[in-house]
Amino acid sequence: MPSEPRDNPLPNHGESAARDPRRAQHPRERSDHPAAAHSPPDRSDDSLRPETQPVMTGPTLLKGGELNMAITSALVGIQTEHLRRGPRSASTFHYGHVLVTLMHDVLAPAEKSLTRNNQSDAVDRIRHLFQKTMEADFREAVERLTGRKVLAFISGNQIDPDIAAEVFILDEPL
Repeated sequence: MPSEPRDNPLPNHGESAARDPRRAQHPRERSDHPAAAHSPPDRSDDSLRPETQPVMTGPTLLKGGELNMAITSALVGIQTEHLRRGPRSASTFHYGHVLVTLMHDVLAPAEKSLTRNNQSDAVDRIRHLFQKTMEADFREAVERLTGRKVLAFISGNQIDPDIAAEVFILDEPL
């Protein structure tokens, strides 16, 4: 019986789910590879030597795609906790001092119904109140995961297409 393909084992948050480079394995290291039990690890790789391993003195901050995925997951979790509904998909990216999380399909069915009945202004006001309520939790998560202070938080929603943007201006570049 053929084995299933081994794709990304991490939760998928739409476009944000990038392959974790630490999970990319050499064929000899994969347990499903026939030679895995018989081949010793390649000792020519300096990263296996203890003297080349970084010394961990405190919490390790994530970088790059891992940081983006962690922030996406945290913000989606906060939104889901507050609103009992998360976005259909979400992604995070950063450049310099700016970090942005985009969330797609965030409106609840009741909010969509209001917009169909020409009540978009009411939905905008409700969304603004939701975002103000979640702001402290969003800031705390970003500060904890980045190790940077959030100087400014800008949040906005677009009704059509249904997209929310959470923008964080940090005190230092990432």
